[in-house]
Amino acid sequence: MSTSVPDRSDVPGLPEGWVVVSHTGMGPFTTEAVLRRPDGVEVEWTSRRHRKHQGLRLIRGPAGTKVERVPVARRTWWIASLFSIGSICFALGSVPAYLDRVSARVDGITLFVGSVFFTAASYLCLAEVSNSPDHIRTGPVRRRRFRPASWRPHSVDWWSTIVQLVGTLYFNAMTFLALHDDWSVTQERRLVWRPDVIGSICFLVASYLAWAEVCHSMGRLRFRDVSWWIVVLNLLGSVFFGVSAIGAFVLPSTNDVVSLRWDNGGTILGALCFLVAAVLLIPEARAARAAGPVVPGGDAFG
Repeated sequence: MSTSVPDRSDVPGLPEGWVVVSHTGMGPFTTEAVLRRPDGVEVEWTSRRHRKHQGLRLIRGPAGTKVERVPVARRTWWIASLFSIGSICFALGSVPAYLDRVSARVDGITLFVGSVFFTAASYLCLAEVSNSPDHIRTGPVRRRRFRPASWRPHSVDWWSTIVQLVGTLYFNAMTFLALHDDWSVTQERRLVWRPDVIGSICFLVASYLAWAEVCHSMGRLRFRDVSWWIVVLNLLGSVFFGVSAIGAFVLPSTNDVVSLRWDNGGTILGALCFLVAAVLLIPEARAARAAGPVVPGGDAFG
């Protein structure tokens, strides 16, 4: 723990008179800090709440300390909706009953569309990090220009979102190339299966980093925390996507996949995990309360 502000860009600038009581995180990344305001009130800053513009959580203060409900930002609705639609497409495209009723091309298009929705949602997550406040807010917030991207290598949420975005791009390539049914086994392994594996690995890494961010450590159990359940479900969904990639490997001896059950079942279960996690983003935002000014839901990137 430290009693001074770490000289790293992942901790926002403190207003005059504020003191860092303690801070923690995973490895070199600071994800949580306890701050004391000049009036003696202690509040908690976390990187997740900060990028979601949910303000500072009250820890200790005199009776009557003002705590306000944080409005659900429009970007949260967009992220939740896009991930939900993408998850439904992935789940639907892997259900045997759907496969029996539509052509292989329609099923492939369903998966490709789902990957596009995942990419759009992942980009909004990265944009959310890029547009998080540079300093802790203590007064009215003015509109500012939208930043499409940023360079924040000292923030674990930046790494998590950018790795996830890269993974979705590989899924885009995989599902698009899978629409062609005239690949040889060698070509399919290189053009379809390899992007699937790389995308799954990216999702695993990104999901673990998001879990570590919420845990403020390498990992811990926090059953009463909605944010923890969101990142755990995303991590579990990434594991299932990895199982699907293993099952989709084409054996050179028989030209058959390792396990069609693993392939389809992993995709369905993974997509359902991502769907539930996306839906939970709204209750998480609605439950947020903060001590002090927060960015309103209708800001420039709201």
